[in-house]
Amino acid sequence: MSEVDLYTKIQEAAAAIQERVNIAPEVGIVLGTGLGNLASKIESATEIPVAEIPHFPNPKVVSHGGNLILGQLGGKNVVALEGRCHFYEGHTLEAITLPIRVFKSLGCDKVVLSNACGGLNPLHEKGDLLIIDDHINFMGANPLIGPNDDRLGPRFPDMCAPYDPKGIHLAEKIALEEGIRAHRGVYLALPGPCLETRAEYRMLKTWGADVVGMSTVPEVIVAVHEGLKAFGVSCITDLCLPDNLQPVSVEEIIEVAQGADPKISRIVTRLIEAWD
Repeated sequence: MSEVDLYTKIQEAAAAIQERVNIAPEVGIVLGTGLGNLASKIESATEIPVAEIPHFPNPKVVSHGGNLILGQLGGKNVVALEGRCHFYEGHTLEAITLPIRVFKSLGCDKVVLSNACGGLNPLHEKGDLLIIDDHINFMGANPLIGPNDDRLGPRFPDMCAPYDPKGIHLAEKIALEEGIRAHRGVYLALPGPCLETRAEYRMLKTWGADVVGMSTVPEVIVAVHEGLKAFGVSCITDLCLPDNLQPVSVEEIIEVAQGADPKISRIVTRLIEAWD
């Protein structure tokens, strides 16, 4: 049996979703580690287990729910992926980013991506948020490698502004009005799954990164390829300061992310309402 091409996978996945719910979403959302609270804010929600959607990868990481949720948030139709898959789980970047392409096929013109990350900037604290205004891809791979399908996007998409400037400005304004500590900075993506060494954290800081994580960047690359406006927000769950580095557990990371979840929910809900 011949392998199904990417375009066909997108169409089959979108068709399966549309058979279950008659909603044309404007905004696609990906909820990262410990950041599932926003899903409960979606009104008139229909949940579809991702295992029931053709070609969708099924997240196995702790705190990633594994549902696709369609409904209304901030007065707009949205589709939210409750948990993502990661490169370190053995998935291809094409599989990991398939939901972003399906969002576009369903009608979205914007995506909101959240994640938990380690903080490299000594001025930031655990539980702070970081509004991503640029990124560094150090995953050793790119989701666009291979033949390009012109129906999905250009061969050489420009990445001078991968995160929508208007979305960034609105989110900063909202955070200020809500009294939420939210910085603006650079997210660096590594493949994981281990956390980094002291020497690696020193290196990443010299490269200009404010936070480090294991996701989001491939999704943003594909969003740009598809012509979607992208907004990214990180929760700083642990401090990666090499001269005072302390061991950290996944349980601690999830606990901090869950504590920051309501802040992300407030910003994202208001952002979706105002972002055009």
